[in-house]
Amino acid sequence: MGLFFPRSYCTPGLCQYLAMLPPASHLLSLLLVLGTGGTVPSPWVPPQGCYVAEEAGERTFRCSQAGLSAVPTGIPNDTRKLYLDANRLASVPAGAFQHLPVLEELDLSHNALVHLSGAAFQGLAGSLRHLDLSANQLASVPVEAFVGLKIQVNLSANPWRCDCALQEVLRQVRLAPDTGTGIVCGPGARPDLVGQEFLPLAGEEELCGTGRGGAQRSTDVALLVTMGGWLVLVVAYLAHYVWQNRDETRRPLKPAPVLPVRSEDSSTLSTVV
Repeated sequence: MGLFFPRSYCTPGLCQYLAMLPPASHLLSLLLVLGTGGTVPSPWVPPQGCYVAEEAGERTFRCSQAGLSAVPTGIPNDTRKLYLDANRLASVPAGAFQHLPVLEELDLSHNALVHLSGAAFQGLAGSLRHLDLSANQLASVPVEAFVGLKIQVNLSANPWRCDCALQEVLRQVRLAPDTGTGIVCGPGARPDLVGQEFLPLAGEEELCGTGRGGAQRSTDVALLVTMGGWLVLVVAYLAHYVWQNRDETRRPLKPAPVLPVRSEDSSTLSTVV
């Protein structure tokens, strides 16, 4: 729509000039261009292989099989589902998703993850509900990465070290259905644990030094320490005793004291004789 000008005030030349002007919306865009120095900000374009979609009424950002080696930037703040699966991600840095306050589902499966920062999921405690870390190269994860998260997590198909950290993580999260059997001890675990499912082991043995298996080992260690302490005391006492006796044997013998003979005794003896 062109500019409106009352016809009663419009001369033939003026009306013809006004009719040639662009619509008001075009004029506004022109003014914005002039106000920014003649440049128009280019719209954000997602990385190649990524796209934004509405799935079941929720904003979804998909970057599956996009060849990514790092978490992409510019993910919309209102994203509720984020799929970064089947890429080449090797690590998740601190605060990688803290700008996504309503993120509910995060898929990091089928990557090359070997390291998670202790603050990798910072800012997601109030929103994140589902996390998929399956089919990566994780041998261990920091316990603090999951503190405060109320999530259902998939940890299967990783070469787990089956250590205290993993046992602590399992106490804070819920496993996705039918994924527990996929948590298997990898090459970095104790030789007697390699190839075994972790959940049955975690129920029988405490890897953090307390509980059933850990308590027995702690008791044995305490007993050994106590016995060793007593042995040291006995050896020290014997050494002191031997050393003291050796000093006594080196001292010269004192002559026996000579008792004086009283004169009265001598007189009595002479009289009797």
